[in-house]
Amino acid sequence: MAQASVERRRPGRLASSGPIREAAAKLFLEKGYQGTSMDDVAAAAGVSKQTIYTHFASKEELFSDLVLANAARVEDFAATIGPTLAGADNLEAGMRELARRYLGFVARPDVLRLRRLIIGEAGRFPALAREYYERVPGRVYEALAAAFAEQHLDDPQTAAQHFAWLTLGVPLDRGMFETPLQELDVDQLADAAVRVFLSAYGPRSS
Repeated sequence: MAQASVERRRPGRLASSGPIREAAAKLFLEKGYQGTSMDDVAAAAGVSKQTIYTHFASKEELFSDLVLANAARVEDFAATIGPTLAGADNLEAGMRELARRYLGFVARPDVLRLRRLIIGEAGRFPALAREYYERVPGRVYEALAAAFAEQHLDDPQTAAQHFAWLTLGVPLDRGMFETPLQELDVDQLADAAVRVFLSAYGPRSS
């Protein structure tokens, strides 16, 4: 039965990359890099190991593909930051909406599991970990800083980092230790983060 499944997938080699990525993501997140073999991925994807090697030269390349796949989603989120602030009735309303979107984007089980995996493998793949930082959290910092500059906030680079950690600090800390996030009131977290942020960076009353 397994062989028949392999044969059915072989004609569409390009199409097989989707099931391979899905299987690899599930296995790497569950078992880690060392605990996952290419045989495991092939079995889970329903393809031959040779088919995997037509798409990915090595397990390391497949792992890198998984880690950096989040970069495209980050670009989509980053593109919404400026318009969210610019389109709001006022700065506070825009910041509250942005904080909610930011929490919704980051504080998801799949994102937190990937973050734990990258941190756990950073010693084995330091260059990949650096690239992930630059293209994921670093890219969001850049987009936040650009949006804050448009809003004429003081020191937008530092403001971006402060906003990120005021907003994400609690859920990220809990998520890294697999503590359930359902107990958190996301709206309350977002509003508290904005309140503290604006007390430091918001418009000054004359």
